[in-house]
Amino acid sequence: MAITKGQTFQDSEVVDKYRTLYYAGASGDFNPIHIDPEFGKMVGLGGAILQGLCTMAFATRSVTKLIGDPGKLKKLKCRFSAPVMIEDTITMQGTVTDIKEGLGYIDLKVTTQTGAEVLQKVEAVVEV
Repeated sequence: MAITKGQTFQDSEVVDKYRTLYYAGASGDFNPIHIDPEFGKMVGLGGAILQGLCTMAFATRSVTKLIGDPGKLKKLKCRFSAPVMIEDTITMQGTVTDIKEGLGYIDLKVTTQTGAEVLQKVEAVVEV
């Protein structure tokens, strides 16, 4: 799919109660803060939190859905800034900020339903 400078897009994902377990099985990240709600409460997180890389995967998927080919994603970087809780809705809002020399540059804002920015400085580079 062709993208254009200034183009915007949005995607969202609801974190179901099993998502941390699915991701733990796939990634091997069985840290108790992700799979044990009581442990998450004990350490002050309010319950189990989603693995940061799973949040990043949702952001990545929003970009690859836009471009239509995961192989065209050349780079994605971000800063993890806030936890994602079970049953949160994560929204990715993207803007194509530039296209030059065969590459598209995309900025993403990744937030929960409360407006908390869970990933910051999210930038993707894609082949166009």
